[in-house]
Amino acid sequence: MLIIFIATLFGLGSSFTATDNLGQIGEALGYKPQAINTFVSLHSIWNFFGRIFSGFASEILLMKYKIPRPLMLTLALILASFGYLFIVFPFPGSLYFASVIIGFTLGLQLPLCVTIISELFGLKHYALLLNFSQLMSPLASYILSVKITGALYDKEAMKELARLGLQRIKGQPLTCIGTQCYKLSFTILTAVTLFVALGSLVLVKRALKFYRSDIYKKFRDNAEEVVKAEEK
Repeated sequence: MLIIFIATLFGLGSSFTATDNLGQIGEALGYKPQAINTFVSLHSIWNFFGRIFSGFASEILLMKYKIPRPLMLTLALILASFGYLFIVFPFPGSLYFASVIIGFTLGLQLPLCVTIISELFGLKHYALLLNFSQLMSPLASYILSVKITGALYDKEAMKELARLGLQRIKGQPLTCIGTQCYKLSFTILTAVTLFVALGSLVLVKRALKFYRSDIYKKFRDNAEEVVKAEEK
Protein backbone atom coordinates (compact mmCIF):
# COMPACT_ATOMS: atom_id res chain seq x y z
CA MET A 1 0.00 0.00 0.00
CA LEU A 2 2.95 2.31 0.68
CA ILE A 3 3.97 2.11 -2.99
CA ILE A 4 0.46 3.16 -4.06
CA PHE A 5 0.56 6.05 -1.60
CA ILE A 6 3.90 7.22 -3.01
CA ALA A 7 2.63 6.84 -6.59
CA THR A 8 -0.44 8.89 -5.67
CA LEU A 9 1.59 11.45 -3.75
CA PHE A 10 4.11 12.22 -6.46
CA GLY A 11 2.53 10.80 -9.63
CA LEU A 12 -0.86 12.47 -9.30
CA GLY A 13 0.74 15.38 -7.44
CA SER A 14 2.96 16.17 -10.43
CA SER A 15 0.01 15.93 -12.82
CA PHE A 16 -2.12 18.23 -10.65
CA THR A 17 0.78 20.69 -10.42
CA ALA A 18 1.07 20.80 -14.22
CA THR A 19 -2.71 21.19 -14.52
CA ASP A 20 -2.86 24.03 -12.00
CA ASN A 21 -0.07 25.95 -13.76
CA LEU A 22 -1.05 25.26 -17.37
CA GLY A 23 -2.46 28.73 -18.03
CA GLN A 24 0.51 30.48 -16.47
CA ILE A 25 2.91 28.24 -18.37
CA GLY A 26 1.25 29.31 -21.62
CA GLU A 27 1.63 32.95 -20.61
CA ALA A 28 5.31 32.44 -19.70
CA LEU A 29 6.01 30.79 -23.06
CA GLY A 30 4.38 33.62 -24.98
CA TYR A 31 1.11 31.98 -26.11
CA LYS A 32 -1.93 34.17 -26.74
CA PRO A 33 -5.02 33.96 -24.45
CA GLN A 34 -7.00 32.12 -27.14
CA ALA A 35 -4.28 29.46 -27.39
CA ILE A 36 -4.18 29.14 -23.59
CA ASN A 37 -7.94 28.51 -23.54
CA THR A 38 -7.36 25.81 -26.14
CA PHE A 39 -4.76 24.13 -23.90
CA VAL A 40 -7.22 24.04 -21.01
CA SER A 41 -9.93 22.57 -23.25
CA LEU A 42 -7.57 19.94 -24.69
CA HIS A 43 -6.47 18.99 -21.19
CA SER A 44 -10.08 18.49 -20.04
CA ILE A 45 -11.11 16.53 -23.14
CA TRP A 46 -8.13 14.17 -23.00
CA ASN A 47 -8.54 13.76 -19.25
CA PHE A 48 -12.00 12.39 -20.00
CA PHE A 49 -10.63 10.05 -22.69
CA GLY A 50 -7.92 8.88 -20.27
CA ARG A 51 -10.49 7.88 -17.66
CA ILE A 52 -12.43 5.82 -20.20
CA PHE A 53 -9.32 4.29 -21.78
CA SER A 54 -7.80 3.23 -18.45
CA GLY A 55 -10.84 1.11 -17.69
CA PHE A 56 -11.35 -0.92 -20.86
CA ALA A 57 -7.69 -1.02 -21.92
CA SER A 58 -6.40 -2.31 -18.58
CA GLU A 59 -9.25 -4.83 -18.47
CA ILE A 60 -8.49 -6.15 -21.97
CA LEU A 61 -4.77 -6.43 -21.20
CA LEU A 62 -5.55 -8.21 -17.94
CA MET A 63 -8.14 -10.65 -19.30
CA LYS A 64 -6.40 -11.49 -22.60
CA TYR A 65 -2.72 -11.29 -21.74
CA LYS A 66 -2.63 -11.39 -17.90
CA ILE A 67 -0.75 -8.08 -17.84
CA PRO A 68 -1.03 -6.68 -14.29
CA ARG A 69 -3.00 -3.49 -13.94
CA PRO A 70 -0.20 -1.71 -11.98
CA LEU A 71 1.98 -1.96 -15.10
CA MET A 72 -0.42 0.37 -16.88
CA LEU A 73 0.02 2.81 -14.01
CA THR A 74 3.78 2.62 -14.56
CA LEU A 75 3.35 3.34 -18.27
CA ALA A 76 1.04 6.27 -17.47
CA LEU A 77 3.69 7.79 -15.20
CA ILE A 78 6.39 7.37 -17.85
CA LEU A 79 4.16 8.95 -20.50
CA ALA A 80 3.36 11.85 -18.14
CA SER A 81 7.08 12.58 -17.79
CA PHE A 82 7.27 13.11 -21.57
CA GLY A 83 4.51 15.70 -21.23
CA TYR A 84 6.59 17.58 -18.66
CA LEU A 85 9.62 17.44 -20.96
CA PHE A 86 7.67 19.36 -23.60
CA ILE A 87 7.60 22.19 -21.04
CA VAL A 88 11.24 21.80 -20.01
CA PHE A 89 12.36 21.89 -23.67
CA PRO A 90 9.65 23.90 -25.41
CA PHE A 91 9.32 24.46 -29.14
CA PRO A 92 6.57 26.19 -31.14
CA GLY A 93 3.31 24.38 -30.38
CA SER A 94 4.86 22.05 -27.78
CA LEU A 95 2.32 23.05 -25.15
CA TYR A 96 -0.47 21.57 -27.28
CA PHE A 97 1.24 18.18 -27.01
CA ALA A 98 1.98 18.72 -23.32
CA SER A 99 -1.64 19.56 -22.45
CA VAL A 100 -2.92 16.47 -24.29
CA ILE A 101 -0.40 14.11 -22.66
CA ILE A 102 -0.78 15.55 -19.16
CA GLY A 103 -4.59 15.50 -19.38
CA PHE A 104 -4.65 11.96 -20.76
CA THR A 105 -2.23 10.53 -18.20
CA LEU A 106 -4.02 12.26 -15.31
CA GLY A 107 -7.21 10.60 -16.52
CA LEU A 108 -5.39 7.26 -16.65
CA GLN A 109 -3.96 7.45 -13.15
CA LEU A 110 -7.09 8.28 -11.15
CA PRO A 111 -9.26 5.22 -12.04
CA LEU A 112 -6.25 2.89 -11.99
CA CYS A 113 -5.33 3.81 -8.42
CA VAL A 114 -8.93 3.31 -7.29
CA THR A 115 -9.22 -0.08 -9.01
CA ILE A 116 -5.82 -1.38 -7.90
CA ILE A 117 -6.58 -0.63 -4.25
CA SER A 118 -9.89 -2.52 -4.39
CA GLU A 119 -8.34 -5.52 -6.16
CA LEU A 120 -5.22 -5.91 -4.03
CA PHE A 121 -6.66 -5.07 -0.62
CA GLY A 122 -10.32 -5.99 -0.94
CA LEU A 123 -13.37 -4.02 0.16
CA LYS A 124 -13.20 -4.45 3.95
CA HIS A 125 -11.10 -1.32 4.50
CA TYR A 126 -11.55 0.08 1.00
CA ALA A 127 -13.11 3.40 2.02
CA LEU A 128 -10.34 4.13 4.52
CA LEU A 129 -7.52 3.20 2.13
CA LEU A 130 -9.09 5.06 -0.79
CA ASN A 131 -9.71 8.27 1.15
CA PHE A 132 -6.24 8.17 2.66
CA SER A 133 -4.80 7.67 -0.80
CA GLN A 134 -6.85 10.55 -2.24
CA LEU A 135 -5.69 12.75 0.65
CA MET A 136 -2.15 12.43 -0.70
CA SER A 137 -3.03 14.31 -3.91
CA PRO A 138 -3.80 17.76 -2.46
CA LEU A 139 -0.84 17.38 -0.07
CA ALA A 140 1.50 16.61 -2.96
CA SER A 141 -0.06 19.35 -5.06
CA TYR A 142 0.69 21.85 -2.29
CA ILE A 143 4.29 20.68 -1.91
CA LEU A 144 5.06 20.46 -5.63
CA SER A 145 2.97 23.41 -6.82
CA VAL A 146 3.39 25.97 -4.04
CA LYS A 147 6.67 25.10 -2.37
CA ILE A 148 8.62 24.06 -5.49
CA THR A 149 7.02 25.27 -8.73
CA GLY A 150 5.61 28.49 -7.31
CA ALA A 151 8.76 29.35 -5.38
CA LEU A 152 11.01 28.77 -8.40
CA TYR A 153 8.67 30.80 -10.62
CA ASP A 154 8.83 33.73 -8.19
CA LYS A 155 12.61 33.43 -8.02
CA GLU A 156 12.91 33.67 -11.81
CA ALA A 157 10.45 36.58 -11.88
CA MET A 158 12.58 38.45 -9.31
CA LYS A 159 15.68 37.80 -11.44
CA GLU A 160 13.85 39.25 -14.44
CA LEU A 161 12.96 42.39 -12.50
CA ALA A 162 16.59 42.73 -11.38
CA ARG A 163 17.81 42.43 -14.98
CA LEU A 164 15.47 45.24 -15.98
CA GLY A 165 16.62 47.35 -13.05
CA LEU A 166 13.16 47.36 -11.49
CA GLN A 167 11.92 46.67 -7.98
CA ARG A 168 8.82 44.76 -7.01
CA ILE A 169 5.89 46.91 -5.91
CA LYS A 170 4.37 45.59 -2.71
CA GLY A 171 1.17 43.66 -3.37
CA GLN A 172 1.81 43.42 -7.12
CA PRO A 173 1.86 39.84 -8.49
CA LEU A 174 5.08 38.60 -10.04
CA THR A 175 5.13 37.78 -13.74
CA CYS A 176 7.83 35.72 -15.41
CA ILE A 177 8.21 35.47 -19.18
CA GLY A 178 10.53 32.97 -20.83
CA THR A 179 11.46 29.29 -20.93
CA GLN A 180 13.46 29.61 -17.71
CA CYS A 181 10.30 30.25 -15.64
CA TYR A 182 9.32 26.58 -15.41
CA LYS A 183 12.42 24.82 -16.69
CA LEU A 184 13.90 23.78 -13.34
CA SER A 185 10.60 23.03 -11.62
CA PHE A 186 9.39 20.75 -14.42
CA THR A 187 12.78 19.08 -14.58
CA ILE A 188 12.21 18.19 -10.91
CA LEU A 189 8.67 16.96 -11.68
CA THR A 190 10.00 14.81 -14.52
CA ALA A 191 12.68 13.27 -12.27
CA VAL A 192 10.18 12.65 -9.46
CA THR A 193 7.66 11.04 -11.83
CA LEU A 194 10.26 8.74 -13.40
CA PHE A 195 11.49 7.75 -9.94
CA VAL A 196 7.92 6.88 -8.88
CA ALA A 197 7.45 4.94 -12.15
CA LEU A 198 10.52 2.84 -11.36
CA GLY A 199 9.26 2.31 -7.82
CA SER A 200 5.88 1.16 -9.11
CA LEU A 201 7.64 -1.70 -10.90
CA VAL A 202 8.12 -3.20 -7.44
CA LEU A 203 4.33 -3.28 -7.09
CA VAL A 204 4.06 -4.85 -10.55
CA LYS A 205 6.46 -7.63 -9.54
CA ARG A 206 4.71 -8.29 -6.24
CA ALA A 207 1.25 -8.34 -7.81
CA LEU A 208 2.23 -10.42 -10.84
CA LYS A 209 1.18 -13.75 -9.32
CA PHE A 210 -2.13 -12.30 -8.13
CA TYR A 211 -3.06 -10.83 -11.52
CA ARG A 212 -2.14 -14.04 -13.35
CA SER A 213 -4.69 -15.90 -11.24
CA ASP A 214 -8.47 -15.65 -11.58
CA ILE A 215 -8.94 -12.40 -9.66
CA TYR A 216 -12.72 -12.41 -10.13
CA LYS A 217 -13.24 -15.93 -8.75
CA LYS A 218 -14.08 -14.76 -5.24
CA PHE A 219 -16.69 -12.35 -6.59
CA ARG A 220 -18.33 -15.12 -8.63
CA ASP A 221 -18.29 -17.43 -5.62
CA ASN A 222 -19.91 -14.76 -3.44
CA ALA A 223 -22.55 -14.13 -6.10
CA GLU A 224 -23.33 -17.87 -6.32
CA GLU A 225 -23.67 -18.07 -2.54
CA VAL A 226 -26.11 -15.16 -2.55
CA VAL A 227 -28.18 -16.77 -5.32
CA LYS A 228 -28.28 -20.12 -3.46
CA ALA A 229 -29.28 -18.38 -0.24
CA GLU A 230 -32.11 -16.56 -2.03
CA GLU A 231 -33.35 -19.79 -3.65
CA LYS A 232 -33.59 -21.44 -0.23
